[in-house]
Amino acid sequence: MNLTTEDFNYNLPDELIANYPLKKRENARMMVLHKNSKTLEHKHFFDIVDYLKKDDVLVLNNTKVFPARIIAKRATGGEVEVFLLNPEGKDNRWFCLMKRSKRVKEDETLSVSDDFKIKVIKKDIENSKEGDLPKNLVELIFSANDVYEALNQYGSIPLPPYIQREATADDKEDYQTVFAKVTGSAAAPTAGLHFSREILKEIEKKGVKIAYVTLNVGLGTFLPVKTNDITKHKMHHESFVIPKETADTINSAKGSVVAVGTTVLRTLEATYLKHGKIIPTQDETDIFIYPPYKIKSIDKLITNFHLPKSTLIMLVSAFASREFVLEAYREAIKEKYRFFSYGDCMLIE
Repeated sequence: MNLTTEDFNYNLPDELIANYPLKKRENARMMVLHKNSKTLEHKHFFDIVDYLKKDDVLVLNNTKVFPARIIAKRATGGEVEVFLLNPEGKDNRWFCLMKRSKRVKEDETLSVSDDFKIKVIKKDIENSKEGDLPKNLVELIFSANDVYEALNQYGSIPLPPYIQREATADDKEDYQTVFAKVTGSAAAPTAGLHFSREILKEIEKKGVKIAYVTLNVGLGTFLPVKTNDITKHKMHHESFVIPKETADTINSAKGSVVAVGTTVLRTLEATYLKHGKIIPTQDETDIFIYPPYKIKSIDKLITNFHLPKSTLIMLVSAFASREFVLEAYREAIKEKYRFFSYGDCMLIE
C-alpha cells in the first residue's frame, strides 16, 4: 500500500495548541510509547530519568536560535517582514522568507535602521536544490558586518505561525534549550526544550553519557508537504556537524542511543546511511524519512507532538509505525495533552 499525505492526518482542537510554555520545563507531560508491546503510559518529563539507564547515550542538538525575524522599511515607508533562514556563506547573502513583499523589486534597498540595510538580490526563487520552495523565498544581502550581532539588536524570535501571538522578551529564553551553544537555527529543536539544567545533572549522575550534534534548523523542518504523494516531496537541505567525541561515544555505546528530537535523528540517520556508521563529519542532508523506512542509527526517541500531515509525523511513524503513532495522538487528544513547540512530548522506546 502506498501511503499518502492524508494518511498522516488527524484532527486537533485549537485549544490544545500550546501558545505559552510551562513555567517549569520539566513539568511537561510525557507519553511513553512501548513499541514492542504497543502500550502507552502517561508520565511527566521529569520521569525521563527513570527511563534512562547507566551507559545509555543521550544525543542532544546544541544549535542556538537567533532572532531571525526583522521588520524592514521601503523608501516609500511600507513595511516588509523578513524571516532569515540560512546564510549562503559569502558576502552576507542569506535565503529568507519575505512577507508583504509584492511590490518589492529586485535590486531594491530596504532599511532596518540607519546602519542596517538590506539589498534584494533575487525574488521568488523556484528552481534550486532547496526542495519544494514557498513563493516568498528571496535572496538578500545584509549590510551589517556581523549579521547575528545586528539581529540581536533589531530582530525578534520567530515563533511558529500556529502560535497565535507576538513574541515577547520571555521567548528569547523560553524558545531556547538550556544547552544551546552554536548560533545558526531559525527554529528551536523543540524536544530539547523540556530539559532543565537540574534534569541534565540527574541524568549524568545516573551514568548516562551526554553527547551533542549541531543541526541548524531551517526551512526543511517546517515546510508543508504540498503533494498527496509523499514520494514526490523534496526536502530542503540542512547543515549539520558531528564532533569526533560524539561519534566515538555513540560507536562505543554499551547502552541505548537516545535521540532527543527529529533533528538529531535526521543527523544520525543521514550519516549512518551514507557511511554505515556514525563518523565525525560536517555535512548537509535532505533526507526524508517515512514508512516503511527502517531507522538504524538510534534505539529510542524523545520528540514533541507534530503537525498533521507534516514530514515530522511521517519520520516518527517510520520509527514507531504509523498506526501506533496515530493511536498515541488520539490518546493525547483525549487526555488533553498540549501540542507542538511549547507543548508536551513523547518517549518512544
